[in-house]
Amino acid sequence: MAEGAKVIERALRAGHRPRSILVSERWLSGVNEVLAHTGATADVLVASEELMETITGYQVHRGALAAMERPALPQLRDLVAGARRVVVLEGIVDHTNVGAIFRSAAGIGADAIVVAPTCADPLYRRSVKVSMGTVFQVPWTRVQEWPGALTDLKDEGFTVAALALADHAVSLDDFAADRHERVAIVMGAEGDGLSSSAVQAADAVVTIPMAGGVDSLNVAAASAVALWALK
Repeated sequence: MAEGAKVIERALRAGHRPRSILVSERWLSGVNEVLAHTGATADVLVASEELMETITGYQVHRGALAAMERPALPQLRDLVAGARRVVVLEGIVDHTNVGAIFRSAAGIGADAIVVAPTCADPLYRRSVKVSMGTVFQVPWTRVQEWPGALTDLKDEGFTVAALALADHAVSLDDFAADRHERVAIVMGAEGDGLSSSAVQAADAVVTIPMAGGVDSLNVAAASAVALWALK
């Protein structure tokens, strides 16, 4: 589900196909302009804002909802071909964090995102909204073999870095100074963090140096810091 004209336009420009679009009357012209600019076609259903809230179960602040065809996901090898910076997500079940990580990846310049079987769906409505539609533009896939996918990334020439708290962890500054050609950053859920199997499968355990008695950041914030340090 894509919510809002800007997010819908981003999805269409990335090649996603709309099934239908539900809009309030005051947003109809904007949605028609998006369809005209992108050359996309879809059934456009117009309703009052009161009816839209009844249909969706919440107040649709942006006045437009598009139901999109779910795309076929690429194979891992095809996804990372030519990539230099990849983000890997394990066990992140908060859709807000998933969306925010995609936005960081798009804005700072990660090439792709790999989602483990235990991670929330990036195409869930909340993830899409928080990401500002960047889930439609950052290439990604979901892997089934876990943590075997980390071995596959190493076979493709990536240095796999587990972002975690550990006694033997190296600082992000020191890891970035090594200037690895291809890096896959593995990030886990807040609280439990990465699984022991994911940490063991990594080439290095990396931590962000902290101050003020704080031991860690929100995972979405940590993704932005790590990507910026490694860009």
